[in-house]
Amino acid sequence: MTGPSARRHARIAGVLFLLSVLAGGFGEFYVPSRLVVPADAAATARNIRASDALFRAGFAGYLVEAVCDIALTFFLYVLLRPAGEHLALLAAFFRLVSTAVFAGAELFYFAASVILQGGAFLSSFTPDQRDGLALLSIKIYGYGGDLFMVFYGTASILLGYLIFRSRYLPKFLGVLLALGGVGFVLRNFAIVLAPAYSSPFLLLPMFLAAVALTVWFLTRGIDVAKWEERTAISA
Repeated sequence: MTGPSARRHARIAGVLFLLSVLAGGFGEFYVPSRLVVPADAAATARNIRASDALFRAGFAGYLVEAVCDIALTFFLYVLLRPAGEHLALLAAFFRLVSTAVFAGAELFYFAASVILQGGAFLSSFTPDQRDGLALLSIKIYGYGGDLFMVFYGTASILLGYLIFRSRYLPKFLGVLLALGGVGFVLRNFAIVLAPAYSSPFLLLPMFLAAVALTVWFLTRGIDVAKWEERTAISA
């Protein structure tokens, strides 16, 4: 791949980062914050029934995020392969596993709408029980996303290391991404081993890293001369 192609790949990665952040923020944070009342199954059920289109739009936002993340995994692998082919491939595997696991968790999110719609197969449950099942399904979705962050966190640590040693991307981006990955891994194990210490603030470094990478790839891209030099050395 030529230097101009690598620069174009970096711009595409920036667009994918941006779409992933926006779609993920909408589907994973904004919509649940509007509809889900953590300790009130009845209120959550009323909100979802009244705003079913918004609920489904949240799931659609996740689908956009997932597609972008899969494509982004490919472009990051291509861009960072000169800095370490085997580690770049390993990071790609971890990212893909993370996306697949989160897809399984999202199934429980969507299941809440199916449960609340009722149907003959749910006739043995009372309305209150269906409300409880819907909230339980959403809570399982939340735990499913949190309990396997170690895969995404590990991928981020590896990618951060590759960026740090690449020479054609600034080291501070690698440090930020690696710290974000460490935060994900720590929160994952805190949820499992010490729930009282599983602060959401552990996820803040990853948010900062995602914003920094998005801005950098969109505005600056990569140092083509150093990328070509690194590629020649790798070859």
